[in-house]
Amino acid sequence: MTETTFTILLGGELTPTERLRSAVAGSRFIAADGGMRHAAELGVVPELWVGDFDSTAPDLEGAFPDVPKQPYPAAKASTDGEIAVSEAIARGAKRLILAGALAGERSDHALQHLLYAVSLAEEGFDLLLTSGVEEAIPLLAGTIELDLPKNSLFSVPGFSELRGLFIENARYPLSDFHLPFGSSRTISNVAEGKVRFTLGSGRAIILARPYDLSGV
Repeated sequence: MTETTFTILLGGELTPTERLRSAVAGSRFIAADGGMRHAAELGVVPELWVGDFDSTAPDLEGAFPDVPKQPYPAAKASTDGEIAVSEAIARGAKRLILAGALAGERSDHALQHLLYAVSLAEEGFDLLLTSGVEEAIPLLAGTIELDLPKNSLFSVPGFSELRGLFIENARYPLSDFHLPFGSSRTISNVAEGKVRFTLGSGRAIILARPYDLSGV
């Protein structure tokens, strides 16, 4: 980790698994509104706390009195999470970990986090979204590798038509595959270990469940 890795604490569910703790170790932290509740679970003190604070429990403010707060009105043009990411980028972020981005009561927020992550990846940022038990990584043109436990589940939903898709070291490999937009062909695959993904063109997200070994 470096000074350019920031973990954004978001309001969704977060399980402090070993993979999560390893991913955020050594990073800098910014909390978005009620996402501050995850700071105590992780044993960290964010350097900034932003949002309209409509989902912040009263006891949280007393637990973190020394964290600088940057309030915004409820009627604003961006989510608290997007504001937190913008603050991280202003502080030099190159890698962003969106913790608490994938689960919770608001599916609209979870979907927006995925779309926003793909947009940020297109701008050159390195992204990981995590709930602790589920992880998401944008997949654009190029190659990436994910070190996943053998028999763990993953999917690659496309946010557009995908061309030249290769998935290697998986139970259901693909080679130079064309995935029409909206197809379920790349849902529920099984890792054989470190999985290699290559994409010729398009936008996708890799959704992995490292602790779900139901693919055995």
